[in-house]
Amino acid sequence: MDAKPVSIPRSLFFLSIFYGGMVCIAGVLGNKQVWLGPISAIGPWFGIGPLAVEAGIFAFLLLVVVSSAIAELHGGRVANQLVRVGFVPLIVSILLSIIVHAVPASPDMQPEYRDAIQTVLGGTWRIWLGGIVAYGVSQTLNVTIFARLKGAEGAKLLWFRAGLASVLSQIVDTLLFVTIAFYGTFPIGELLLGQMLAKVVLSALLVPPLIYVLVALGRWLDGIGPVRAQ
Repeated sequence: MDAKPVSIPRSLFFLSIFYGGMVCIAGVLGNKQVWLGPISAIGPWFGIGPLAVEAGIFAFLLLVVVSSAIAELHGGRVANQLVRVGFVPLIVSILLSIIVHAVPASPDMQPEYRDAIQTVLGGTWRIWLGGIVAYGVSQTLNVTIFARLKGAEGAKLLWFRAGLASVLSQIVDTLLFVTIAFYGTFPIGELLLGQMLAKVVLSALLVPPLIYVLVALGRWLDGIGPVRAQ
């Protein structure tokens, strides 16, 4: 007797694929520090330099939005399962980066391109470990906070639940990653404060509107009515 095919909601299928892609690209983008325009001016208010942040934060904020959207559409248990499955592309991408970094480059490769890609792929074991730990803890925390708030508030205040969960999880993400990756190599106090401020501001500005976009997209894919801002 043929096994009955397993079907999953189209929104879960789409968002899961998107989530896996963001997990893989975040580490690559993190090699570039970006200026935040007017947001950079907040740094001197706290006695530090202009704020900058690694570009990987944009992929990580999308991870936060996707996991929160899945928690909203399919429940916290499913969202946490996605976070755990996300370790697979994360660890495989790290292993592939280490292997490609170790394999000799073609003699025909232009030196500037060769040196640039070697720099991008050449993270230390502490940076890799910090990324894995920070990802697992912060994403699980985001889903847990979001789901708990939904349990208390029901379907109301989606923007608040998503924003608060993102802000708190990004603070923890920064504490874990910076401490594991850089503690003992140089003073990390100013780096921690600057990264936290930048990520909190970006979380507050970007996550609330994006969560409505992804939840609305998920409802459309599943043939459900649009989400209303509350």
